[in-house]
Amino acid sequence: MADCELLSKCLFFNDQLANMPDMADLMKEKYCKGNFSVCARYKVFSALGADRVPAGLYPIDRRKADQIIAGG
Repeated sequence: MADCELLSKCLFFNDQLANMPDMADLMKEKYCKGNFSVCARYKVFSALGADRVPAGLYPIDRRKADQIIAGG
């Protein structure tokens, strides 16, 4: 799988989020360097643009991403 195109700017990938989870490295392998199309941050970026990706959104927050995209 290819790396996510957002790696250089992604706050999660670059360890710039508060309270990074202990499993951050595993999530980076799964989402950032794996199946990034299911990453919550990538989903919001793709649907609404970079400025709509909340700083505290983690790759696993797919339900929250769906709410953001739906306008909630």
